[in-house]
Amino acid sequence: MKHASEIAELKKSMLPFEKTDAKSSIRQLINTLGPLLLLWYAGYASLAVSYWLALPILIVASGFVIRTFILFHDCCHGSFFKSKRANDILGTLLGVLTLVPYRQWKNSHAKHHATSGNLDKRGDGDIWILTVDEYASAPLWKRLAYRFYRNPVVMFGLGPVFVFMLQYRFNAKGARRKERLNTYLTNALIVSLYAGMIWAIGWEAFVLVQGPIFFFSGLLGIWLFYVQHQFEDSYFENDPDWSYVQAAVEGSSYYKLPRVLQWITGSIGFHHVHHLNPKVPNYNLEKAHLATPPLQRAATLTLATSLESLRFRLWDEENKTFVGYRKIKRPAVGLHASGAVLKKPARAGGK
Repeated sequence: MKHASEIAELKKSMLPFEKTDAKSSIRQLINTLGPLLLLWYAGYASLAVSYWLALPILIVASGFVIRTFILFHDCCHGSFFKSKRANDILGTLLGVLTLVPYRQWKNSHAKHHATSGNLDKRGDGDIWILTVDEYASAPLWKRLAYRFYRNPVVMFGLGPVFVFMLQYRFNAKGARRKERLNTYLTNALIVSLYAGMIWAIGWEAFVLVQGPIFFFSGLLGIWLFYVQHQFEDSYFENDPDWSYVQAAVEGSSYYKLPRVLQWITGSIGFHHVHHLNPKVPNYNLEKAHLATPPLQRAATLTLATSLESLRFRLWDEENKTFVGYRKIKRPAVGLHASGAVLKKPARAGGK
């Protein structure tokens, strides 16, 4: 997409796909929550035979938690039902199943959409990203913290526990009353639900069943969010040059998944379409993509190529690409007579 006018027209082309279909939404509720409940029970029943029989069932169940989250996600954008009240009620209930408070996430995610790819407005609902220059000039403690945060074991191993068990249990500073109350309500409902299940089947069985479902769904959820914006030639600009539409189309990937995984993930792989217009419900994302040729030129990732994003660490503003730590400019080696910092030239090498 070379011309600004062509890019701007894309947003208008999404309007026909905003239409919410109540039958499709209800159908998705049935074919998502029904299998999730059945798989949860099947995993529990399998404990009597072997945990190795239960584990594959629980991993599949975690996929349906991801799909549940996509329905929750649509409620947050007001695209699952026409009624705002219906979206709010269902979103809060689905937030209990996914351990995510509805209003808290809705607000932070709206900020993510409004600032995605804007280097001057990072931090709300985003994965921590530093530029090459920022990292090179950062104090040692910050560089170590960044390396720790971006380590795949930490991000995808400890990340689900920190984000879903701890971070989402507390309100952000300055949160409004409705958001705070919704978080309290969500926490209370989670405690009530889990207490009831523990009472019914015992804490050991509950942990053996819910533990893997929670971990794998959390891991996959963070991975999807990560890979949708962390690809080599993504889009990041400072505020004066930043474009919402360009950030959506060029800064969000098309994650081309096998049909089964596309269904499980609620077509969120068409992330460029979603960022272009969040009002498009998940069941219309593929239709919008196929009907709009310019969108088909979006950065396309497959399961294999998406793994390359694990080596991307920093955004190189000069070359407009993600790079690894080996591309970092060397720190200062002395001071000029004027007091200006002298730097070594950038180190050549791969990502």
